[in-house]
Amino acid sequence: MDAILLQILNGLDKGSAYALIALGLTLIFGTLGVVNFAHGALFMLGAFCAVTLNNILSLSHEIVDETQTDFLGNPLRVEVPYIYDWFGPEVGASIIEWSVPLAILFSIPIMIAVGFIMERGLIKHFYKRPHADQILVTFGLAIVLQEIIKYFYGANPIPTPAPPAFTGSFDFGTMLGFEPGTIIYPYWRLVYFFFAMIIIAGVFAFLQFTTFGMVVRAGMADRETVGLLGINIDKRFTIMFAIAACVAGLAGVMYTPINSPNYHMGMDFLVLSFVVVVVGGMGSLPGAVLAGFLLGILESFASMRQVVDLLPGINQIIIYLVAIIILLTRPRGLMGRKGVMED
Repeated sequence: MDAILLQILNGLDKGSAYALIALGLTLIFGTLGVVNFAHGALFMLGAFCAVTLNNILSLSHEIVDETQTDFLGNPLRVEVPYIYDWFGPEVGASIIEWSVPLAILFSIPIMIAVGFIMERGLIKHFYKRPHADQILVTFGLAIVLQEIIKYFYGANPIPTPAPPAFTGSFDFGTMLGFEPGTIIYPYWRLVYFFFAMIIIAGVFAFLQFTTFGMVVRAGMADRETVGLLGINIDKRFTIMFAIAACVAGLAGVMYTPINSPNYHMGMDFLVLSFVVVVVGGMGSLPGAVLAGFLLGILESFASMRQVVDLLPGINQIIIYLVAIIILLTRPRGLMGRKGVMED
């Protein structure tokens, strides 16, 4: 039982990342009808927003520290972050340690601006083009963004630790009545799961309970009719593209302590996220979230040692096997609209 509970926790952790990225992908496809292969790059850009803020907060200058000496007795020259001068050593150190949560505020305007520029500068020219053209141009954009990050940050992963308050692990075993230490799970992964729940709930509440969201949902169902009512639906869809980019970016920001940012992390999640979208149903937001968590849990169970020993490599292909089975039996996905992908 403890092994099963641990795999469920691992699945919810993976599923949170899949669901957040797939949610943004579905927002873009559902509103604009665009297959955005650059969405994984937006996840990567969010992660590097956290890296950038950490680098900015860590900018330092050299001083002579009379309290430290070398073996000859000469005072040492040490690097001191500028933020220590502004807020003091204790507060400055805390700000640097909490750079990942602070990067949420730092990344929001950046990701909104990136999404707006992408949509207005490139994506809008491909609305009426075939999906193959959309895939090619957005995939090319993803490669360009990936190489830009590689040029400025290098090819190696950049460790970005979580705040010290969340570096430990939570003992679920004791809480659930098992022996202490049987179910240990990192605090930050729990934080990531709850953060994902808040973002997902926020997006759904925005679409469901605001006038703006109601108009967007109406536009997703019948764009022409909404346009005939005198509503500038294109402007609203541009805003939704920016929101989708922001969701992907926030997912990347909070994932940095779990997986050290590197220039190809977007591509690593992109294909899996598209599988999630297709399984959930193209254009279905609830389907994207449901499929994200479902496939995350299945992948987690397939990674168990007992399962891998019995079926070697199953953990690498389980998501694709499930996708094949679902699409053969239900081409529009779990919660897709009738007629979508059924032609």
